[in-house]
This record gives sequence, structure tokens and C-alpha cells, in this order.
Amino acid sequence: MSVPLFEAKAEFFRMLGHSGWIRVLKLLQDGPKPVRDLLAVIEVEPSGLSRQLAVLRRSGIVTSGREGQAVVYALAGGAVADLVRAARRILTELLAGRDELLAELWEAEVAAR
Repeated sequence: MSVPLFEAKAEFFRMLGHSGWIRVLKLLQDGPKPVRDLLAVIEVEPSGLSRQLAVLRRSGIVTSGREGQAVVYALAGGAVADLVRAARRILTELLAGRDELLAELWEAEVAAR
């Protein structure tokens, strides 16, 4: 039994709804990173990061490999990096719109006095 596409998309976005996962993806945009480098930036217990990375790996969003003793994670493809950049652009536009709205409301409030 197959899952309808809209449900698969919803599950995908739910999976991305974790701030820790988004932070990992953002860090991996700059290229593959060993777990120790991720831990140095992300303030989370190693076991927590390990769980986050496992979820992202199982979902196919990140890949992992070994370089010597280190486990290195990378984005699974350019589309994932594009998605993170697109999310940042959309959020920037939304927040810019709010700033403009707040400025208009403040001007209206001042004018009403």
C-alpha cells in the first residue's frame, strides 16, 4: 500500500520541524563535517546529536562515512542545501514583512496621539 504524495511531503516537513536537525543541516551546508566538529558548535549531549544524525541518515537527508577514526556526515545532495537556503530566504521575507507592518502600526499609533 503506497502513501499519497501529500502525506509523504507532510511527513518530510514534520521531520524537518526539529531545530536541532535544522542546525545540523545548516552546518553541513559548508561541507562534510566529523561528529566532533558538529559537537563543538551544537550545544547538545553526544547521545542527543547521535540520535539526531541517525534520524537524518535514515531519512536519506544526510550520509555518513568514515575518515580514519572519525565518522563524517554530509548532506545527501545539493537539493538539501537548496532547501535550507530557500527556507532562510522565505523566513527573511516573512520577517521583513512583519517589520514593515510593525513600522506602519507604530506610525499610525503615533499619528493617532
